[in-house]
Amino acid sequence: MRTKKSVLALAAVGLMGTTGVGVYQVGINHGMKLTVLASSAAAAPLAKALATDNSDKKILYWHDPMVPGQKFDKPGKSPFMDMQLVPVYADSKGDDAAVTVNPRLEQNLGIRTAQVTRGNLSQSLVAVGNVVYNERDVAQIQARSGGFVERLHVRAPLDPVHKGEPLVDLYVPEWIAAQEEYLTARRLSGPGSNGLASAARQRMQLAGMNEAQIRLVLARGKVQPRSTVVSPIDGVVTELAIREGMTVSMGAPLFRINGLGTVWVNAEVPENLAYQIRVGNRVQARTSSLPGTVFEGKVSAILPDVNPMTRTLKARIELANPTKQLVPGMFVTVNFVSSSRDDVVLAPTEAVIQTGTRNVVIVVQDNGQFAPVDVQIGAVAHGQTEIRKGLIVGQKVVASGQFLIDSEASLKGTANRMGEPAALPSDVKAAEAKPDVGAAK
Repeated sequence: MRTKKSVLALAAVGLMGTTGVGVYQVGINHGMKLTVLASSAAAAPLAKALATDNSDKKILYWHDPMVPGQKFDKPGKSPFMDMQLVPVYADSKGDDAAVTVNPRLEQNLGIRTAQVTRGNLSQSLVAVGNVVYNERDVAQIQARSGGFVERLHVRAPLDPVHKGEPLVDLYVPEWIAAQEEYLTARRLSGPGSNGLASAARQRMQLAGMNEAQIRLVLARGKVQPRSTVVSPIDGVVTELAIREGMTVSMGAPLFRINGLGTVWVNAEVPENLAYQIRVGNRVQARTSSLPGTVFEGKVSAILPDVNPMTRTLKARIELANPTKQLVPGMFVTVNFVSSSRDDVVLAPTEAVIQTGTRNVVIVVQDNGQFAPVDVQIGAVAHGQTEIRKGLIVGQKVVASGQFLIDSEASLKGTANRMGEPAALPSDVKAAEAKPDVGAAK
C-alpha cells in the first residue's frame, strides 16, 4: 500500500513538471511575454491570450531571453542556455522605446494607471523637538551696592516668582552716610542749601539708590539702610547665587529669572527637508503629557548649524504659554504648516521612480504602449508630487507595476529603460516652452 502511494505521488509531480515546461515553452515561442507562471490553472488563459500571430512582423534579431543584452543576427541554439534563440519582432507601431502589454494581461500584472492633474499642493512636515526657555524673556539681577544679605525670600532654584515680589533684603552701610548728608542738606534754609541738597542726592544715586528709594528717604525723614530687591518679571528663578549672611559686592550676580509666558521649541529638521520651512511659518505643537492640547506658534529662526551626527538643523519656534503648562525639557511633536503652491502639475508620488540619479515616470501613450519619461520633481505632500518638467496635464502614468514593465522592456531589448534617458515627446516639449503659471505663495 505504501509503495502504491509513493508511485502515485511521483506520477503527480511529474505531470505538474511537464505542464510547467509546456507553459514555459509557450512563453518562449511568443516573445517571452510571460516568464514564470505560478500554476497550470493560471497558465491556460494567459497562454491563450498571448497566442498572437507574428508572421506579418519583421524580425529584428534573435536573443536568449535569459541573457537579453546579447543579440544575434540569425537563429540557432543559445550559447548560454540549452534552448533555441527567440526572435524579436519589429513593433508595428514604430516606437522602439515603448513596451506593449496585452490589455487582458494588465490586471494579472497588477498595472494601475493615474492621470496627471493640476491643483494646489500644501506641504506639511512633522518633526520632534524639546522645550527650552525663551532667552529673550530673562532678567539678570545684580547688586547695585555692596552690603550684607539679611533675609532671603527665595531659597531654592526653580521657585516661581511674580513681578514685584521681594527676593532679598540687603543691609547697605554705604547708604547711611549719603542719606544723612541728604537729610541734613534738606533741613538747611540758608543760601546754597539747594545746591548742597542736590549734591547729596546725586551722591545717593552714585551709591546705587534708585528714585523710589530716594523718595522713601525723603518721605520718612530718616535713614533707610536696608534695600529690598524685587522681581522685575514673572517666571522662575533659574540661578540663585547668594545665601543669608553672605557679603556681596557692587555688581555681584544675585538672581537669574526666566519668564514662562513664552517658550522656545528647538525642532530637529532633516537637512534635506529644511527647504520647506521659512521664518514666520505657522506651527502646531503637541505633547504626550498634555493630550488634546494644541499650542500655536511660529518659526522665529532657523539656526545656521547642522548636527554632524543626525544631519538635522534646528528650527527655533516660539510658542505662547499663558497657562505655564509647557516647561523646559518637555518633548513635543511639531507640525509645520508651510506655504502652499497653487496651480501646479501633480502626479501620484507612487508613480515616480527615483533611481538615485534620475526621476522616471512610466507614461501610457495614446497607442496603449508604455514608455519611460524623465521628470523634474518639486515638493511632495499628501501622496502627490509636483512635476516641474516632463509631464503635462491629462497624461496617464503608471502608478503600480512599473518594474514589471521595465522587466518586459529588458526581455524585448527596447532601446530605453528606466536606467537610460529617453527623449521627451513633442507635446510635452511644447507645453514646457510655455511660461509656468504655478507659483509659491
